[in-house]
Amino acid sequence: MTQDENLGLSQLGKATEAPKSPDEAVLERVPSPHGDTNYLVRFTIPEFTSICPVTGQPDFAHLVLDYVPDKWLVESKSLKLYLTSFRNHGAFHEDCTVAIGRRLVDELAPRWLRIGGYWYPRGGIPIDVFWQTGTPPEGLWLPDQGVPTYRGRG
Repeated sequence: MTQDENLGLSQLGKATEAPKSPDEAVLERVPSPHGDTNYLVRFTIPEFTSICPVTGQPDFAHLVLDYVPDKWLVESKSLKLYLTSFRNHGAFHEDCTVAIGRRLVDELAPRWLRIGGYWYPRGGIPIDVFWQTGTPPEGLWLPDQGVPTYRGRG
């Protein structure tokens, strides 16, 4: 039995097809090695895509996901596959951003989570969406998400 099988992981180390929708995607988790410590985990997703539910055209975003684990970490391959599943999913920017945050909270029960969705312009207007679970733990080093406000060519 491999370590992945011991952890109950079904995707890591195996050829895995991208899920057809976010609902079909399997998010997997592994035990946090420092469950007694507040520390920040950041995923930066600079090439996130979804589909506009009205026009069917692709929408692009730079997502920044920060969370403070409790007992669980998200397994990164399963997160990548989950995020990839949005490529053919029709939803507005606000729905995509908040749904990702809520799904991770449901799966991981982190001490704290925030997601910043920095969406490229649609109709000439960039839309940025931010969601978090509450106040970050006291004393947590919380770096800026590092994504500047959209300026176009200016």
